[in-house]
Amino acid sequence: MLLTDPVTLENAHVRLEPLSPAHAGDLETAREGLEYAWYTSVPESVLEEIAWRLAERDAGRLNPFAVIANGRAVGMTTYCNIDQPNRHVEIGYTWLSPVVQRTSVNTAAKLLLLGHAFEGCDAIAVEFRTHFHNRQSRAAIERLGAKLDGILRNHRLGPDGSLRDTVSYSILPHEWPAVRLGLVARLAAR
Repeated sequence: MLLTDPVTLENAHVRLEPLSPAHAGDLETAREGLEYAWYTSVPESVLEEIAWRLAERDAGRLNPFAVIANGRAVGMTTYCNIDQPNRHVEIGYTWLSPVVQRTSVNTAAKLLLLGHAFEGCDAIAVEFRTHFHNRQSRAAIERLGAKLDGILRNHRLGPDGSLRDTVSYSILPHEWPAVRLGLVARLAAR
């Protein structure tokens, strides 16, 4: 299977389904309360964000998912920077409603995405990137078991022209079994 192939992934905690305009209503509600997070990109227009992600999907650069919990879309996540010939992918462009943050949703979603990348698509590396100042995201990535690769200094310009340092992490195939066990244990403890 290719990293770009549309697929629905599901476990007892969460369902990841191919993103579509049908998710817009739920996602409008889910994004409420995220406006304060200056260090992350939460869409001003959910419909425009969906359209952009779908265009990028059609170009082979993204594979976007709606994150479904309790029957409603509560956020988005994406396979991005897909390098299929080298079987390398980043999991990113993720945001979740404050209502489901610090619940099993993110852990369960990452378990599905990592499992599909390594076991279904034979990935040789899965990368995570976040803003240097996004301590919540960095802590969540580290709890997954990802290893710090480094900091890309002055990596991007923000919408307001500010400079962004990007922290890069990754998980490799030989690390996946231990990461999987840790994620499964965390879900069982909830």
